[in-house]
Amino acid sequence: MSSPAEFYYSLPPISKAYGTLCVLFTVAYQIGLYDPRSIALIYEYVFFDFQVWRLITNFFFLGGFSVNFGIRLLMIARYGVQLEKGPFERRTADFLWMMIFGSLTLLVLSAIPMFQSFFLGKSLVFMLVYVWSREFPTANINIYGLVTLKAFYLPWAMLALDVIFGSPLMPDLLGIIAGHLYYFLTVLHPLATGKNLLKTPMWVRKLVARWRIGAVAQTNTRSQPQPDPVRSTGGAFTGRSYRLDG
Repeated sequence: MSSPAEFYYSLPPISKAYGTLCVLFTVAYQIGLYDPRSIALIYEYVFFDFQVWRLITNFFFLGGFSVNFGIRLLMIARYGVQLEKGPFERRTADFLWMMIFGSLTLLVLSAIPMFQSFFLGKSLVFMLVYVWSREFPTANINIYGLVTLKAFYLPWAMLALDVIFGSPLMPDLLGIIAGHLYYFLTVLHPLATGKNLLKTPMWVRKLVARWRIGAVAQTNTRSQPQPDPVRSTGGAFTGRSYRLDG
């Protein structure tokens, strides 16, 4: 069995960096180094007081130490890592672009009054869950030891749990919207038309190469799924069972 340090260093770069920043932001908050209101996404402060850091910092705050914080961190460690090691293997720039595109989409959605959210980290994490569910739709998911279902239905099952437990629906719903938009533009639309409308920009690839983040050799190619709504591109992951309760 590998040690925690070995497990940490084995994580792919983008998921590891994002998860680490989320932990650091929470630790800093717990010991009183900052007020969450100073990093929240408040567009009035962004545009009128030029506090542009809010466009970025809000994505790293998942709340204080709690069960919900642990679940979101587990989602990064499980679904983000499996995406980065599976469909996005040796495509670090593409995975980073997915995160950037998802963040930009969430920022736009949050500017709409009915979708307003001060912290979009939970939505970004849930976007990873949604994309994972489309990449590994036939994997078996065991939810708290009570229900087993196919991964394709995981986002909707988690929405149902939000309703049952009285949790806010908006963070997960925004993540689904952002995740589906990304998946539509990079997989479904190219399948139907042969045209990729969301290619990874060259500046992202140069950033990955310059900072030697993950694999330097990047391509725009990806395995194309079958049009079946419950498809499998998971390779070795197909048929594997996962539990949400750790």
